Amino acid sequence: MKFNVSSSALLKHLQITGGAIASNPVIPILEDFLFKLKGNALEITASTIDVTIQSKMEVNGSVNGSIAIPGKTLLETLKSMPEQPLEFVVDLELRGIEITSTSGKYKLVGERAEDYPEVTQASDEEKLVFDSQKIVRAIDKTIFATSNDEMRQHMKGVCMNIDFNHLTFVATDAHKLVKYSFLDIQSNVASSIILPKKALLALKAILPREGSVNIFYGKTKAYFEFDNTILSCRLIEGKFPDYNAVIPVNNPNLLKVNRPELLSALRRLAIFANKTTNQVVFNIQDKSLTISASDLDLNNEATEQLICDYTGEPMSIGLNAKFLVEMLSALEHEELQFELSANNKPAIIVPSEQDPGENILMLVVTNY
Repeated sequence: MKFNVSSSALLKHLQITGGAIASNPVIPILEDFLFKLKGNALEITASTIDVTIQSKMEVNGSVNGSIAIPGKTLLETLKSMPEQPLEFVVDLELRGIEITSTSGKYKLVGERAEDYPEVTQASDEEKLVFDSQKIVRAIDKTIFATSNDEMRQHMKGVCMNIDFNHLTFVATDAHKLVKYSFLDIQSNVASSIILPKKALLALKAILPREGSVNIFYGKTKAYFEFDNTILSCRLIEGKFPDYNAVIPVNNPNLLKVNRPELLSALRRLAIFANKTTNQVVFNIQDKSLTISASDLDLNNEATEQLICDYTGEPMSIGLNAKFLVEMLSALEHEELQFELSANNKPAIIVPSEQDPGENILMLVVTNY
């Protein structure tokens, strides 16, 4: 196996696929990059079994072949190397790898490509084409609401629900919920899958700034294809909660408040809240929102007052400051609306004005 390649171009593709290399994997060979050379096309693969990333690049190839190359060693070598041409010569029999640069020579030993776990390709899966930056926004606005509870595996990811011309991303940990919908997609199917959190974080890190992504999905795997790169992942099994059933529909009390001002106040008040409950109390009246926090064990106490617009009966409601900070930080809108029914019912948070073609709803349970 033999080819020539630019060091910086190779490093770029290794950093893309390197998001799927885990430290101390169950299968030692998964610490390696799998190189497959055919003509002038070099395919680089990294995998954790659950998440696999493949990237193709053009090189000057002369002898075809496949080899698994130690990932950490190769990455660290290239990171410390200036841009220059490299020559790779691989003895497939002895698994010896020799890298020649303009100023040096490096030798290491790889593993047989045949020992690398088989990587599946998309075949008969359903297909959806979607904008890459919309996927990034969906990840940013939902990923924090996923559960960390090992007993609730089906809630440890983000549900992607395709309903013909609507695409909805939903995440919940049973304490908070985010539902983010795109209303103008083109799809001929209705389906629902649960994408793992780790796969989505790896995907976000390598998605291009612009362009579209081909999404293929079946019953067990999903594939995201863009710019000569494919990220595939195992889907989470199980049934996602019926999220629409937990969203209150009759909420006569409407509170409008400036998001940056509320977020700033909550960050300060959270310091004084009980560290177990993180509770702050909203005391809402016409034109006035008073937020208080206290920790009786430490005799800590704080109160702030904000200007607001409110329609409804005066009410007090206890909410989790930590959850609110997470939710408000994921939004960019200047003004938010809280939709409330009672102090023991979940609070709904939505922008006062939704972005065109989009709809986002956040829900947080009350502390009462």
